[in-house]
Amino acid sequence: MVDIHSHILPEVDDGSKSWEISVAMCRMAAADGITHQVATPHANDTYHYDRAYLQGLVDHLQALIGSALTISLGCDFHLSYDNLQDVLANPARYAIAGTQYMLVELSNYSVPQQITDCFTQLGDRGITAIITHPERNPILRESMQRVVEWAEQGCVIQVTGSALTGSWGERARRAAQWLLEHDAVHVLATDAHDTEKRVPVLSSARDAATEIYGEDVANALVEANPRAIIESKPLPYFPRPVMSGYRKSSG
Repeated sequence: MVDIHSHILPEVDDGSKSWEISVAMCRMAAADGITHQVATPHANDTYHYDRAYLQGLVDHLQALIGSALTISLGCDFHLSYDNLQDVLANPARYAIAGTQYMLVELSNYSVPQQITDCFTQLGDRGITAIITHPERNPILRESMQRVVEWAEQGCVIQVTGSALTGSWGERARRAAQWLLEHDAVHVLATDAHDTEKRVPVLSSARDAATEIYGEDVANALVEANPRAIIESKPLPYFPRPVMSGYRKSSG
């Protein structure tokens, strides 16, 4: 399995608090069957994103864990006005290393209508937005059809694996399932922050997806699609999303 969203670098955001925890997280991921982990530190008003410095941390962590798994650098990119201007000027700065894919996190407090235009602007600069954990966003849970429309536009939709298994509550679980039922989920990822509560484990989500949607879809979400992302290739599983039958997943 390939995990494209994790906070495994120490002391750079609200994720790992030490090198010991970072190493333990990597070993936990490897034990779960994850072979490639993308470290995605936050870039927002709280956490400054220094690509060169963070790449040094990735290199050091890779040296510490050896061949247990491979680590790449990406970014958990908060879509603010200042960040958008910077990424349009420097499209490779925040993307998953050497690819055209970039994680985009939307605010829990405001999702402006012009966000769709932002995704178009990113596309014009060669960047495909990976919209992270919409099932956990309280605004988007009230308008899931917007997420389906972004998938129709060509955005990649990433759901948190543990949301599908119920760890984020019933509303998040129902929202994740609603998106899957509407063919608007392309990747499951851990969004891991530690070794206790938000852990780097994907197998349970893969098993849950297999039980509901079948082995082929589940494998696409944790292996084929995320591997295509780190290899900067088109996603092999990208069904046309179901635009009809809208209902609120949180109802």
